[in-house]
Amino acid sequence: MKMNDERVIAAEPGVVWAALLDPEVLKACVPGCQEMTGSPEEGFEATVVQKVGPVKATFKGAVTLSDVEEPHRLTLTGEGKGGAAGFAKGSSTVALSPEGDGTKIVYEVEALVGGKLAQLGSRLIDSFSKRMADQFFERFQAVVEGTDDAEVEVSEEKKGWLSRLRGG
Repeated sequence: MKMNDERVIAAEPGVVWAALLDPEVLKACVPGCQEMTGSPEEGFEATVVQKVGPVKATFKGAVTLSDVEEPHRLTLTGEGKGGAAGFAKGSSTVALSPEGDGTKIVYEVEALVGGKLAQLGSRLIDSFSKRMADQFFERFQAVVEGTDDAEVEVSEEKKGWLSRLRGG
């Protein structure tokens, strides 16, 4: 499966970059994320509970960063295992560029699924993947911009950190 999209976030590239690499922000933005640990240098580990069609599973996975050109681009490579449900692995290239008073994020994703997930069919998997990416970036945009229109939980301390980065 391949997918790409773009979005403009009302914050400068440095703020968006810092948020992309923060495990607490990522945990708040990844749908179904129960736990997110790690660092950009060592990679991240996550536990995510998701239901794809009739298959519900807890996925444990790891993501590493490469081709890092701060604050312009990076590549994320990851793999998650969901027991009997199967696995998912893939990579995503994310590019940031100034756009007016904000930052344009362009991403390209290439992913592969196996096990019961693969048996669901490519249309269902593609639809689910697109919905997950959309939810992630909607939540991410709301957190970075400091709006309240996403159902995201970020600690007051983290909100203060993001506000200081935004200059507010």
